[in-house]
This record gives sequence, structure tokens and C-alpha cells, in this order.
Amino acid sequence: MRILFWGTPDFAVPPLRALIGEGHEVVGVVTQPDKPRGRSRTQLDPSPVKVVALEEGIPVLQPLKPRGDEFLQQMRDLAPDISVVVAYGHILPKAVIDLPPHGTLNIHASLLPELRGAAPIQASILQGMPETGVTIMQMVPALDAGDMLHVLRIPISPETTYGELHDQLAEMGALAIVQALTLIEAGASRAVPQDHARSTYAPKIERHMARLDFTQPADVVSRVSRAFDPRPGSFAHLKGLDVKCFGARVFGDGTDGALDEPTRSSPPGTVRSADDHGLLVRCGVGAVCFTDVQPSGKPRMTAAAWARGRGVQAGDVFDALHDLPQSSTGA
Repeated sequence: MRILFWGTPDFAVPPLRALIGEGHEVVGVVTQPDKPRGRSRTQLDPSPVKVVALEEGIPVLQPLKPRGDEFLQQMRDLAPDISVVVAYGHILPKAVIDLPPHGTLNIHASLLPELRGAAPIQASILQGMPETGVTIMQMVPALDAGDMLHVLRIPISPETTYGELHDQLAEMGALAIVQALTLIEAGASRAVPQDHARSTYAPKIERHMARLDFTQPADVVSRVSRAFDPRPGSFAHLKGLDVKCFGARVFGDGTDGALDEPTRSSPPGTVRSADDHGLLVRCGVGAVCFTDVQPSGKPRMTAAAWARGRGVQAGDVFDALHDLPQSSTGA
């Protein structure tokens, strides 16, 4: 089939490469306009998907918005049999979705109908889900509500970070779309309607969502840290400085004797120790050890190196949650 591929970030690159590698005819790529960078804003950076398309000699379309007669005609000129969408970044109107004879497929990084929306990978970690996966669905104008054609699953370990899960699901999305297209071409694909009553929503990431609240149990603090590792990074405030915290591991649950009495009686946010093992911080229940930190304006480094340079020691206390800036700026 002739495929029109839609995608923008690095998450969409493995599916595009897989389609090309499997011998599918990718007749065009639709991606977001190049982004300006630098103080002068004169240098334009192409999206990761555009870079691959140019390398492969595939025509590229970059509309400000994917709608209108001119854009629809550009699509008709490419004569796609089907569209495949992966993290493109814009909602597609019905006329665009329905233009290819076989419609439009979407690769979504969750087990639908759970976690519809913009940030399902982070949400799966934040909610402590034991597994997630990739769903290939038929696109409809409603948000992530189309019939499901193919599903692959993957477990989430207690140590999994957003970055690790992102890369795993990108590769899984590549496998899933190739398998789904094979089923379609063989006439063996079966559409399964979603149970809309079971749907949940994964909203766009906002800065405040990455703020660490040490009054919460250690497993919750760990999930917040891992859900935003490596970007945008969970953060708190210690010794007059905003610091992002990474490599979270739960230490003790408050009942197993792993924490001594001074730790259990100290307020949440108290640094229990700062050594080569990391930064051990008291939580509402248990404690979390961070192996890496990133102080404001500095590169990521080991927690031990930062603690030595900043003079962080046992007994120091992270500021309370309500004392932190209440910004909701997108991270």
C-alpha cells in the first residue's frame, strides 16, 4: 500500500524506518514546521522525522495546520492508500482522516481505552501501572476513541524511567504498525470497538506535575521522579537552589526497620544521608535515594558530587511543597 506518514518527534522515527525497511511505499511525510532556535531565532531545526524523510528522498509536507483545500489537494496528489500517524502534534480534521481509501491509523502508546491523550507514557509510570503497551487504532475525530486493530503489551518494572519506556514503546510501535498493516493486506484485520466507559485521560505535562512532594509515600515520590526522567526532570528546593532529582530507588516502607528512629521521626524532606550511594531523603512513608541530580543552571551529575560541592549533609531539609513556586508553565 501507498502510505502517507505523519509524525514529528523522535518517538515517530522507529515506525517510519520500519515501514521503509519492510518495503512499504511511503509516498510522503507530514511533519510540523522547522523550529527556530538560538537568540536570533534565525536557525531552523527540522524535526527528527523530517531528517529521516530527507535522507530517504521522501517528499515532505509541513503545513502550519493540516487543513484547507490546498493541503487536501497536496494529499490527493500523493494518492495514499492509507495514512499512519505517530505523535504528529495536531488534531486531524475528518476530511483529512477519511481521504485515503483505507483511512488513517494511529500508533498510541497505551493500552486503550486507558490513558487517552497527550502523555500516556508518563501517566503509566505516575499511576504505578504494572504494564502498558501500544495500540494501533483507526483514527476518528474524537480523541483516541477509534476502533482498535492491534495491541502489544510490555511490563513496567519498579525502576523503569520515562526515557527507557519511551524508547521501548517507540520500537514496539514500529513492530505493531508493521504487523497491523500485514493483517490489513491479508484481509485478516478485525476492528475491536473501545469500551468508552473504561476510558481514562493522560493530560499534557505541566511543570507543577514534576514537583516532588516528600510528604507522600516513597513509592509515589519515586514514580514522580521516574516519570520525568530524563526530561523535564522532577524537582524540589534545597539549600536555596532548585534541583532536579533522578535515579530514584525506594528505601524502606516505614515498617520493616530499614530506617532508624531518627529518620522516622524527622519531617518529610529531611536528608538522611548524602554519600557515594546517593541522596537519601525521608518521605511521608519510607525514604527515596536519588543517584543523580541536576542543580539549576548546571549539567546532570551524581548526587554525591553535588552534595560534596554544595555542602549537603544529613539533617538538611527540602522546602515544603507549598513553599515552591506555583508555576504551571509547560515543562
